[in-house]
Amino acid sequence: MTTDTLQERSINALRFLSADAIQQANSGHPGLPMGAAAMAYTIWTRHLRHNPKNPNWFDRDRFILSGGHGSMLLYSLLHLTGYKLSLDDLRNFRQWGSLTPGHPEYGHTPGVEVTTGPLGQGFANGVGFAIAEAHLAAQFNQPGHKIVDHYTYAIVTDGDLMEGVASEAASLAGHLKLGKMIYLYDDNHISIDGSTDLAFTENRAARFESYGWHVQTVKDGNDVKVIDAAIRMAKADPRPSIILCRTIIGYGSPNKQGTHGVHGSPLGDEELAAAKENLSWPVEPRFHIPDDVLDHYREALSQGREFEADWKMSFEAYNRIAPEKGKELKRRIAGVLPDNWRDALPTFEADPKGIASRVASGKVLNALAESLPELIGGSADLAPSNKTWLDGYEAFSSETPEGRNFHFGVREHGMGAIVNGMAVHGGIIPYGGTFLVFSDYMRGALRISALSKYPAIWVFTHDSIGVGEDGPTHQPVEHLAALRAIPGLTLIRPADANETAQAWKFAIENRKGPTALVLTRQNLPTLAYPIQLEKGAYILKDFGDDPEIILMASGSEVSLILAAGEKLAEEGLAVRVVSVPSLEIFEKQEQAYRESVFPPQVKKRLAVEVGIAQGWWKYVGTEGGVLSIEGYGASAPAERIFEEYGFTVENVIARTREILK
Repeated sequence: MTTDTLQERSINALRFLSADAIQQANSGHPGLPMGAAAMAYTIWTRHLRHNPKNPNWFDRDRFILSGGHGSMLLYSLLHLTGYKLSLDDLRNFRQWGSLTPGHPEYGHTPGVEVTTGPLGQGFANGVGFAIAEAHLAAQFNQPGHKIVDHYTYAIVTDGDLMEGVASEAASLAGHLKLGKMIYLYDDNHISIDGSTDLAFTENRAARFESYGWHVQTVKDGNDVKVIDAAIRMAKADPRPSIILCRTIIGYGSPNKQGTHGVHGSPLGDEELAAAKENLSWPVEPRFHIPDDVLDHYREALSQGREFEADWKMSFEAYNRIAPEKGKELKRRIAGVLPDNWRDALPTFEADPKGIASRVASGKVLNALAESLPELIGGSADLAPSNKTWLDGYEAFSSETPEGRNFHFGVREHGMGAIVNGMAVHGGIIPYGGTFLVFSDYMRGALRISALSKYPAIWVFTHDSIGVGEDGPTHQPVEHLAALRAIPGLTLIRPADANETAQAWKFAIENRKGPTALVLTRQNLPTLAYPIQLEKGAYILKDFGDDPEIILMASGSEVSLILAAGEKLAEEGLAVRVVSVPSLEIFEKQEQAYRESVFPPQVKKRLAVEVGIAQGWWKYVGTEGGVLSIEGYGASAPAERIFEEYGFTVENVIARTREILK
């Protein structure tokens, strides 16, 4: 049997494993796997350096299927090359409890590098991978010892390229000259509605050339030899590369290929049989894998062992010439934090004037920078406002990839997905900042980070109507509730500088999911009471025994309720003041602790938040209330706005008296 015949049969195995699984599930997207199989085959058998027996080998190449709806293509590749994904797992595609969900999920299926499905996310995640690789290579590689040296490959689709997040990420990737990115574009001219001529007629090649990418075109997306040559040319170019491969969606299906009808529906038994006959593939049995095809793909096992063994030998040699760097890289790969890094956390003296929590955050970041060299990040063109700049360190650029500060530009969504990729890559702890109101622009990335448990850190400043004169377009009102509604996202809104320092401590230690730090523009008093942020909510001050009412708040409103509590106590009222920096952390505490903060018998409660009340009713109950904003802000100095909206000591006292009636 000729090599070419084996190659063609191996590609068809990808097509029909995918189509069989989709047919069995009676659900899925056969068009992409059948049309892009040759591209995937070329990457995985001729270029991808990976070890199926150790999917987490650090210096592996990364592969992203950005068009996650074509997930069966990836699952077929993983099974065939020897990952811990059985044929039964393929047969259980899209079924309850299976390792083969409808779209790839990071942390769920061995070999899946990132969660994809929402189009454009995988495209942008890959930019994060390439940034992390370039940064670590610049920090650790030595002459003759490229200990960090891997590529990021992706298959991207028309839908990916239409999404704005991909445009944002592609623009930044070109500017940064991220040459270790090689994307193959499944240019099949079909989307769900029909031909891409309906809405997507731009010159994609010219677009990416204008971004500063290396652009090539392959006229036949089934021509492995030409695709292989294009990838080799891409590797030789210092720019990020995109290879436009003209493909046919649903290739092989005699009656559906090239149409939108094959995008998101099973072929049907008759058409599946016709497609197999058309490409000289056995109609039965389903999930057929010829022995020689499996042997061909399973060469990845021995190759993978060799790849990793060679790297380990290189690492041993590297350790001999750079032992300190070797020790540091090993620590970072393992995700172990440096000894005594917490000692660098600053503490702030009690001060009635205080500082803004965004300013405190900047001080904490800079205090930690030296003891946490893996801490890197920036903001979406707001570093002076977000206070995210690490003083004394360069910005990451094509000339200075060792830089730790990032200029993401005005690209909130792109920044979110890129930081997700950086976080998943490993070896670094990344953060990204913007105004809280613009968290809306990156919500897709936030949701994916929470769903996938990416340890990303978000710095959201200008957290309320305290923004002042910029007015309601820049004053978040619904955003705290909206972010708290994302399962798996830990939102921390610190009340003062010391809570801010502890919020950073939590975020850095939290490797089980994303953390959002929500910070003020205006100054907050530095409180004179011990804090317990690690509990999520805690008793800040009890005025008297056996509280008659509980006042609760987060962020800037904590000092407000504290001042109100002091005045109410002067009137002889027993008041408990509770700081609630994080409802998510609080909910994870034992019931006994939660009830010690909010005793069930104390039913009179008032929550105060400069935002909508949603989320607080659970804690105030039927006999309590919420002082909130149920509309939008206004343009005026912050002090005037707070007064007009009733966020004053006098109004908190008045609302307390109403509840106690």
